[in-house]
Amino acid sequence: MTTNRRQVLAFGAASFLIAARPMPVFAETEIIKLRDLYEKDQSFTKLAKRLEGQRVGVEGYMAPPLKAESNFFVLTRRPMAVCPFCESEADWPDDILAVYAKRVVDVVRYNVKLVTTGRLELGAFTDPETGFVSRVRLADATFERA
Repeated sequence: MTTNRRQVLAFGAASFLIAARPMPVFAETEIIKLRDLYEKDQSFTKLAKRLEGQRVGVEGYMAPPLKAESNFFVLTRRPMAVCPFCESEADWPDDILAVYAKRVVDVVRYNVKLVTTGRLELGAFTDPETGFVSRVRLADATFERA
């Protein structure tokens, strides 16, 4: 079988496109749902405890930021046009997640679904810059459109 120049170029172009395509974030991490983190009594699930310290992916929506030029945002289960809350740990709902990105966050419209990946951290934490209190969060996070 002889190979002509067009076949070689076509194969090379196809190979490049396949190699250059970004891999989905979920290919390397376990994807969980926000509801998988809490029991009905607001304690952490066995799954959340097992995944603590590991990189996980969570789908959701970016809530409007608490502060401009921040590396922090809140991921919500459903789109929210306003900040879901800025209360104490006692009022923490089970369908939001604090996300601490690796760099300053480019705000995404509140109704665009995202996949966020980061290291799962459990336990109370008060953000020193915003005063935002979280019980669970993703650290060193990245995100992309779902």
